[in-house]
Amino acid sequence: MRAQELIQPVEDIVVAIVHETLEEESGWMVYLVNLKSKELTNILVTSNGYGQVDEKRIQTSTLRHFIESIPAQAYSKIEPIMEDVFGLNNEYWVSFYVNDSIYDKRFVFLPETIQESNFITIPLINKKGVMIK
Repeated sequence: MRAQELIQPVEDIVVAIVHETLEEESGWMVYLVNLKSKELTNILVTSNGYGQVDEKRIQTSTLRHFIESIPAQAYSKIEPIMEDVFGLNNEYWVSFYVNDSIYDKRFVFLPETIQESNFITIPLINKKGVMIK
């Protein structure tokens, strides 16, 4: 089999950053949203931030998260995110299974895109935020 035949396009998966109140404090949360009609299983998400601030190269630590499954038409929290890193590229690399097929996709929030002027209502979560499909 050729490599092109093994690569499955990722559709109906969203990474969203939502502003919400967390135990009486205001903060930001990153979600993985499954818009598919099938369950996602064995989900691995790696996240990191990188870029330049004041001509200095900055790289955050890489975090890894495992989510056992997300049912069809559902979502799961990945991690909280601090406003301090909104000026960086914020990357989420998501790998998962649907039935016996593996999929993966890189989602990158570019610097300064996480701002109220870009907010929309995130599907299924029904909260305002920014998302990448």
